[in-house]
Amino acid sequence: MTHLPINPSFTDALLAYRFLRPRVRHTPLEHSAPLSERLGTPVFVKWENQQFCGSFKIRGALFKMSRLTEAQQKRGVVTASSGNHGQGVALAAAQMRVKATICVPASCPRTKQEAIRRLGGPWVDLQCIEGTYDDAEAEAHRRGEAGLTYVSSFEDPDILCGASTLGIEMLLDEPDLDLIVMPAGGGGLMNGVSLAASTLRPRIELWGVQSEASNPYVVSWDSGVVRDVEYGDTLADGLAGYIPQSLLDLAKTRMKGVVEVREEDIARAIATLHRTHHQVVEGAGAVGVAALLTGRPEVRGKKVGVVISGGNIDESRLLEVLRSQEG
Repeated sequence: MTHLPINPSFTDALLAYRFLRPRVRHTPLEHSAPLSERLGTPVFVKWENQQFCGSFKIRGALFKMSRLTEAQQKRGVVTASSGNHGQGVALAAAQMRVKATICVPASCPRTKQEAIRRLGGPWVDLQCIEGTYDDAEAEAHRRGEAGLTYVSSFEDPDILCGASTLGIEMLLDEPDLDLIVMPAGGGGLMNGVSLAASTLRPRIELWGVQSEASNPYVVSWDSGVVRDVEYGDTLADGLAGYIPQSLLDLAKTRMKGVVEVREEDIARAIATLHRTHHQVVEGAGAVGVAALLTGRPEVRGKKVGVVISGGNIDESRLLEVLRSQEG
């Protein structure tokens, strides 16, 4: 596990952008008329659910895998994932012909488990671990100690640089964004986007969002010290789990803050995006819209970007959410 400070430069981000540009989708940044009308200010939605593997995670996974030495590639890699990062690693492993062991919690949605197996094929060994994401990560670290290279889903400068390319795309498409709202899980996405956005537009406001069922950034923000929290079940399963001190420290250098949303807010956002934009969005991907619909942060008079980080949700779960929001 990484203990040193993590703070890649914008030059590092540009190297990632140059590598990934021909290998991942430049996903749409679309003006949302319904959200703009609802909030009374221009809102642009970054549809990363349309990315390869259905989430932003392919960006960091592919860039990280490209940086492995020949010896590391021969030994293989191991990672822990709540699902989306595992899909990114699986696809990268198959493309680069590198063996990958992927540990997921038993609660990982079936859709994501099937996708990991499909994308990785014979190059992937999927291990379902009883317990939480943290238990899956502990098992992955144990296997890493046996010689495999551990590929973190967030606490790694290469992973952050991969995520930063999403921010670069947003500012290339809309250079005068005033504020970006994005999911806050382990911190790889929000710190990567913040690296790019704060460099390209220094006065931009940057906000993360978590579920109240898993909110370590929220409860740790004011003190600047990671605090223990009790984790509950959440629609935003991709954001659940601990956060490292290194990424809290980094986030506080560029970001305005992190807000939390209720489970019912997340469900409403999933249904709203399905109804008004005909998009399938997972809980973790919907938290930014959930926050905006509840008035956090304050966005009046600002040009807003919101990151939809993924769309990998089980059909049964999606239908359950949509039925709960009818009427």
